[in-house]
Amino acid sequence: MEAITTTGAADLEVIIVGGSYAGLSAAMALGRSLRRVLVIDGGLPCNRQTAHSHNFITQDGVVPAMIAGKARDQVLAYPSVQWINGMVTEARKEAGGFVITTASDESFHTLRVLFATGIYDMLPELSGFQACWGISVLHCPYCHGYEVNGKRLGIMANGDIAFDYVRLIHQWSKQLTLFTNGPSTLVDAHRQKIQQHGIAIIETPVSGVAHVGGYLSGVMLASGEVEVVDALFYRPAFRQHCDLPVALGCNLTEQGYIQADDFGKTNVPGVFVAGDNANMMRSVAAAVAAGNKAGAWINRELVEEQF
Repeated sequence: MEAITTTGAADLEVIIVGGSYAGLSAAMALGRSLRRVLVIDGGLPCNRQTAHSHNFITQDGVVPAMIAGKARDQVLAYPSVQWINGMVTEARKEAGGFVITTASDESFHTLRVLFATGIYDMLPELSGFQACWGISVLHCPYCHGYEVNGKRLGIMANGDIAFDYVRLIHQWSKQLTLFTNGPSTLVDAHRQKIQQHGIAIIETPVSGVAHVGGYLSGVMLASGEVEVVDALFYRPAFRQHCDLPVALGCNLTEQGYIQADDFGKTNVPGVFVAGDNANMMRSVAAAVAAGNKAGAWINRELVEEQF
């Protein structure tokens, strides 16, 4: 597509940064509202290694890339929606809207901007961990628990988070092992409760995971032992995948998400967010819902402004 250059007027009404599930959902709502929309996408969805998406009605078990591909085809059927592949490197506020610049030095003017940029999982530097992430090293039992229910499952966590995670995963399997990856920081009451359910607690540091093609066969310990498990649950720390919302002045929550209301509206007028960057409920279904609401609210703002 030809570059749209910045002019004194707003060529576009909405730019969506991030063309995955939340971004595409917002683009559909806006395209159906006849809004002039540009989606800019860097091509790195967080679930790109995940074999199948679950817990999303009508799409249960479908390959995530197929969902996104079909969504993109449907969204781009709306003539007012355009798409470019690229990385956004700068976003600045100016009179009448925003200027968005990409790594290829294309600049675009818009009245509103929606960041659907997700988060970056900060995985431990353990052998095999990255290769298994989203395949057999998992974070969400609602997305993946059914597929491993009743199997030998590991949980890598410590302290209060470990207790909460063990209690949750126990719903899907009673064959659990907790790896604290070093000395346990569980309080006595939590340790006792876990042990009452017959769940082993292993404090030996983890050195990596044994796998074939991303499918786990065991957790490797620093002692040289390997504990056989079929899948491992782990809740990673994260950071924002894109720092431009913060650069524009958007507030973060204590947990590190971009602060926004139920419709994705941030504290910066004209800046919206949707998806994993603003919501701890990490799933395709939740992202689609968030994008749909944000798109509708952006249109409402523009209607009120223009009528």
